[in-house]
Amino acid sequence: MVQVTLLGSGATRPLPHRALAALWLQVGGRGLLFDCGEGTQVSAQRFGASLYKLDTLLLTHYHGDHLFGLPGLLQSMAALGRTEPVTVAGPPGLDGVLDAVLTLAGPLPFALCRHTFGDCRGSLALPSGAVVTAFPARHRVPCCSYLYTLPRAGRFDPDKAKALGIPVALWRSLQAGQPAGGFTPDQVLGPARRGLRLLYATDTEPTAELAELARGADLLCMDATYADDADAPKARLYGHATCAEAGALAAEAGVRRLWLTHYSAAVTDPEAGLAAARRQFPAAEAGFDGKTLTLTFDDSRKDTP
Repeated sequence: MVQVTLLGSGATRPLPHRALAALWLQVGGRGLLFDCGEGTQVSAQRFGASLYKLDTLLLTHYHGDHLFGLPGLLQSMAALGRTEPVTVAGPPGLDGVLDAVLTLAGPLPFALCRHTFGDCRGSLALPSGAVVTAFPARHRVPCCSYLYTLPRAGRFDPDKAKALGIPVALWRSLQAGQPAGGFTPDQVLGPARRGLRLLYATDTEPTAELAELARGADLLCMDATYADDADAPKARLYGHATCAEAGALAAEAGVRRLWLTHYSAAVTDPEAGLAAARRQFPAAEAGFDGKTLTLTFDDSRKDTP
């Protein structure tokens, strides 16, 4: 089960009702944050995202509307008594950015573990058991889109466990995918079942690779900077997408849900953009600060594990 909360749905500059780019994921006691725009920590408090649980921060790129909230967030985590390390990952240039951030935030009681995705590609295993895969967005500067995957082990077979003489006390560990008592999970688990997949893609133009990686995703949280189709040339110039383009990509990829996000500050009411997206993908939803969703495993789906 993954709890998803949109902490910031805006671009360029914050509005009274809209913080800048940030998406929170929580699995059990582990928290993951995509981007950290201005207003992130206020939204986190407002919408119940515990920064104390944050162990990984993924930055898409280094424009201010995606990271100006980071110095204050780190200071707040320090004030909360955080001592466990926090991993910060992003495209090339991460070291210089974090050095500047730490100059502002001051000394911290926890380590920042840095992970750079060279060429905006690579994978990172998370403490929750999930994996994040980075791939290049099409933007004006190096920018990562991120595919989050939470795998799910195969179904536990008690008959196999009994036949092998495995004590019942060990079943729970094996079912969780952990070796126990000299036995291994593969001895008692069936084929891996479909996990959960979420794609966070902003700032970017639509691309064929993005559509392919989004295929069948449980949630696509997608750049929708421009509400009006007439702004498509501007979207190409600055490396963004229109709402209609986000809807078309979601339809092509066959995702389950689409959240529009990263609205231009000129978009004060997303309804027109939502209508444009829904003409392409009827299940599109307008993102807003505090929008939340619980993703759960679905045994009825037979697509990619």
